Amino acid sequence: MVTIKKLQNGISVALEEISYVRSISFGIWVKNGSRNERPEENGVSHFIEHMIFKGTENRTARQIAEAMDALGGQINAYTTKEYTCYHTRVLDEHFGRALDVMSDMVLRSLFDQKDVERERNVITEEINMYEDAPEELVHDVLQDTIWRNSPLGMPILGTTKTIATFTSESIRNYYEKNYHTENMVLSVAGNFKTDEMLEMLNKALGDWTAKQPFNQYNSKAEYKIAHVAREKDVEQVHTCIAFPGLERENPMKYALGVFNTIFGGGMSSRLFQKVREENGLTYSIYSYTTSFADTGLFSITGGMNPNQLERVYELIASEVEDVKNNLLPQKLIDVTKEQLISNFIIGTESTLNRMTAAGSALLLRGKVQDTQEVIDKLSKITSEDILKVTQTIFDMEKVSWSAVGNVKGIEVDTIGKKVFHK
Repeated sequence: MVTIKKLQNGISVALEEISYVRSISFGIWVKNGSRNERPEENGVSHFIEHMIFKGTENRTARQIAEAMDALGGQINAYTTKEYTCYHTRVLDEHFGRALDVMSDMVLRSLFDQKDVERERNVITEEINMYEDAPEELVHDVLQDTIWRNSPLGMPILGTTKTIATFTSESIRNYYEKNYHTENMVLSVAGNFKTDEMLEMLNKALGDWTAKQPFNQYNSKAEYKIAHVAREKDVEQVHTCIAFPGLERENPMKYALGVFNTIFGGGMSSRLFQKVREENGLTYSIYSYTTSFADTGLFSITGGMNPNQLERVYELIASEVEDVKNNLLPQKLIDVTKEQLISNFIIGTESTLNRMTAAGSALLLRGKVQDTQEVIDKLSKITSEDILKVTQTIFDMEKVSWSAVGNVKGIEVDTIGKKVFHK
């Protein structure tokens, strides 16, 4: 069971004692990502994530790496559009030393100008890497265009143009404005005693206060229809088709999760069976959901020979129309619910997964759902719930698409409008 406490400086903490394991997973979560940036700042949140590992008042970057390697633990971080997370997993007996390193990194990083210059080159290569991966780029260019003129439509990594302007001073200034007790939570799961853990966390993080007033920048995102084609020198064309989805707290999200698994969630899904197994048109095809505080997407993606794009679109459109107009068998829904519940329960056997679930929920929702509550909501989904969510999601007047790869000579928009706007 997850317990919610506060440190003496007001930072909220999710704690879950798991006495039968030997590890502890710990995360520092900051509600700051690319959608909190102004256009000229795009990429700074991700840049800070990198800089946190580059040295502190007490340790060099090498000493940080050596300290964590000596513990045999894992330490990592990632940035999303809405938050940044720094996390570690170590044996319970090593947690004190890991916490000392983690808190030092997040609270006392130097942001040295020489490190900024070096890391700018690293992130430039990261941006180039994504440009060279059409199967990744196809998602990003579509989302960036759907939410254009909004911070949500800006790339997490930033652009080579924006990151070229960052300095030690500008990065530190952004950090001080956006890393605050008000938008930070901690999450810990594993073998510990709550009182002892709180004492350790207070000692490491409880005295920290921000240097500037808290005034987080955020703006509402609005879905705009997008049609994007970008040529790359590769054999295949990768495509992504998207519809307006559900925001994070929409009550239909459980039905959408069940439907997504049936529709494009695995090898037995309708899309995989129809497009790959029956027609042999793609190697990979799947659907997925994306949700944020105020908006979301339902997306379908696959890679194929360019001359098969239209036929793949036709098969996808046919499947969409079928699930919009017909109830799915309740037996299929029940089997899928059992699959999702089983995966959910198995996932809770990992301290890292439990720490992540509690930390993200506390940061983004202000509360942590009980495991049984999630299971109960999934268990109640019916055929009628699925039909309601498909009729809500699949609005052909709002369909968007992107194609990246070998698009030379292909009229992607003409094909898309012909198939989806009948």
